[in-house]
Amino acid sequence: MKTFGLIGKNIAYSFSRNYFSNKFELENISAVYKNFDLDQIAEFPKVISENPEVKGLNVTIPYKETIIPFLDHLDPIAKEIGAVNTIKIEKSQKLTGYNTDYFGFLESLKPHLEPQHTHALILGKGGASKAIAYGLKELKIKFKFVSRSPLAEDLSYTELNKGHFDQYKLIINCTPLGTHPQTEEFPPIPTSHFTLDHLLFDLIYNPPITQLMNLAIQNNAKVLNGQKMLELQAEKAWEIWNK
Repeated sequence: MKTFGLIGKNIAYSFSRNYFSNKFELENISAVYKNFDLDQIAEFPKVISENPEVKGLNVTIPYKETIIPFLDHLDPIAKEIGAVNTIKIEKSQKLTGYNTDYFGFLESLKPHLEPQHTHALILGKGGASKAIAYGLKELKIKFKFVSRSPLAEDLSYTELNKGHFDQYKLIINCTPLGTHPQTEEFPPIPTSHFTLDHLLFDLIYNPPITQLMNLAIQNNAKVLNGQKMLELQAEKAWEIWNK
């Protein structure tokens, strides 16, 4: 029986294990999916050495970037993005890193784009935000990162104002703020500036409607959560593991 799994920290809530376990059952696939909850990324080699039956892994917060030095090869897209969320374990036991987040993001966003969505704000600068930036480049949507520790070319949360919201009609939350169980949290942006022309894409899927999404809805903005993106990136990972 083939084994697949997830590398992350505090991942009992994991989307991936439920998704793949259900998939294996529904499609009569002889495989299991396990969570490998690591306190630090230095524990990763042990996962590989102690679980030789594992054929593929997903990677989630906070290890999408720090996993890279432990891999033998990087797919060109993952290399350009600088983050990995899927690992294929070759027959030679060599580890190849891929990024399927950008694919899930692109395909879930495209049906909802409108002519005014030419500029985007990306909230957060973690591994997920890098895949989002790559996806926006593919769509030729200009973007700025918003960060608590901004670089010169970024925006800080404290400087966001109506002028930014007038220009940036697509807002993408790549932070974990608002994830269950801390559902009352949200990134510190001036939500009163959302309008009917705005689209908020919150990568969080649990809860399905976050506090940030609620605040955007109150100002008539359109909202999306991360559920569809996760499903699409998971299916792309499955395709990679089996090719």
